[in-house]
Amino acid sequence: MQAASLPSSAGWHWVREGFSLFRRQPVPMFTWALSIGLLVLAASVLVPIGPALFVMLMPAITVMTLNACRDIENGRTVQPFRLWRLLGQAGMARKLLGMGALYVLAVLAAGFLAFLPFMGAIGEAARQIDETTGMLPLRDAVRTPLIVFGVLYLIIAALFWHAPVLVAWHALTLRKALFFSGVACWRNKGAFMVYGLVWGALVLALELAAALLQGLGVSPAVVGLIQMPFSFALAAALYCSFYPTYTTVFREA
Repeated sequence: MQAASLPSSAGWHWVREGFSLFRRQPVPMFTWALSIGLLVLAASVLVPIGPALFVMLMPAITVMTLNACRDIENGRTVQPFRLWRLLGQAGMARKLLGMGALYVLAVLAAGFLAFLPFMGAIGEAARQIDETTGMLPLRDAVRTPLIVFGVLYLIIAALFWHAPVLVAWHALTLRKALFFSGVACWRNKGAFMVYGLVWGALVLALELAAALLQGLGVSPAVVGLIQMPFSFALAAALYCSFYPTYTTVFREA
């Protein structure tokens, strides 16, 4: 497979295309985003097993999301709850869940490698917490391992970004899918940087709008009710934007 190298402006194009796909079928994609949100809620209740299980499902959720976007692109109506049937295709569930398990292990290994060398300093900082210093010593102690973990996680995310759809749509082996995904993300690192910054700005704008409403005297409960549908709509557009990050890089539609 050949991954295209796109200009940084492609990141902005991906965001716009995500909103365009969402506007074509807003209700099904909003429902899909709501379904994912419910999965996240269920996972948070089942700590610590729930979050790990949800992360294992992420490759499958990614493939189902891109299938929904491909249906929109081709003028077919998306039926969110039927997307789960895709996992019934010849060994697809086993492959994607296996990839999800590997993703969980990779993240855990990254955390282990990032924090283990600093555990002594973190433990010492934790013992220094008192009313005078507060959490400052602990924050200082975890800053470096968090940065190391962030770098390692970016590498993992790049390897797994396109891998699910490369396995599902092109029948690549896991090793080849991880390789091509990593190469594609590296070739388009500028575009992905713009993509991440734009989505970060949109999320921040939504949070600032909520804070402004609270500043005007609206109760937090009412602000939460107002913010919720906008949050899920933004999440749906985000999920839709995953599709052009694949189709423009690998020239597939």
